[in-house]
Amino acid sequence: MNWLMNYLAGIPAPLQIGFGGLFALLVIGSILAVVLPKFKPGKWDDLKPRMQSWWVMCGLLIGALLLGWQAFTILFMYISYIALKEYLTLAPTRKEDRGVVLFAYLMVLVSYGAIWIDNYMFFLVTIPVYVFLASAVMMALTKRTDGYLATIGILQWGLIVCVFNLGHVAFLMRTPEAEVPMAGAAGLVFFLIFVTQFNDMAQYMWGKIFGRHKISPNISPNKTWEGAIGGFATTGVLFVVLAPYFTPLTFWPSVWIGATLPVLGFFGDITMSAIKRDLGVKDTSRLIPGHGGALDRLDSLMFTAPWYFHMLAYFALDRF
Repeated sequence: MNWLMNYLAGIPAPLQIGFGGLFALLVIGSILAVVLPKFKPGKWDDLKPRMQSWWVMCGLLIGALLLGWQAFTILFMYISYIALKEYLTLAPTRKEDRGVVLFAYLMVLVSYGAIWIDNYMFFLVTIPVYVFLASAVMMALTKRTDGYLATIGILQWGLIVCVFNLGHVAFLMRTPEAEVPMAGAAGLVFFLIFVTQFNDMAQYMWGKIFGRHKISPNISPNKTWEGAIGGFATTGVLFVVLAPYFTPLTFWPSVWIGATLPVLGFFGDITMSAIKRDLGVKDTSRLIPGHGGALDRLDSLMFTAPWYFHMLAYFALDRF
């Protein structure tokens, strides 16, 4: 018991408070999931399975953060693999492209290998440049040109959003502790994921309560202007208030990121919705009860992660 207490005492105070706040939100959400359907049957029925899944996902996240960058990198490598698998299972590819599809899966190992050896430049160019060129050549060698350009775009899009973009989350764990004295590298990561998912939930709740005017019924029929604006404002304020405890950002950079990050999350959501409408599916899988697949849950993070990472690199972090 003493070793556990000593270990917990070594966790930065902001991170301890963050974990406590997350636990409180999960408890409140679970209570609402029981109470709200009794007042308005049918409207809140999806909240209970959503909250049950949130408990599992938050447990995995906190466990990986506490175990360190190695465990977190392995977790996110697996998450990227699952997301890419969902995407390539749904996306139209040709039978002749099985070799390049296998190559795409292997690039998950290569990209996260760059994170493991802490080689930022290798990570930065591998998928956007060299994997893009190599996959194009491999597909040309199949000697079949029909659907060539479309398939190349499909593969590269999947690698960028599922592997490269999500890899930025794991690479934040390699931030030197001296650059983030308040909450450590784990605090940077926790804050990104928490704010991104809070934005999704805030938009969901504001939309459920006040939503009247649809943003794009053909793409995402549940998205409303009231929900989006309420979510943006709530998340932006939350970001600015908490940024001094979890990041080395000064006030005005935190205002800038707080104003733009929720919008990027929204863009990720509607972009993935457009892809699903094009493919004729509602959810990318049934992996996560109440949420759908990994892509359904990660769509916002795929857009916020690189933005948050590079804004931190520009304003505050010397490491990148």
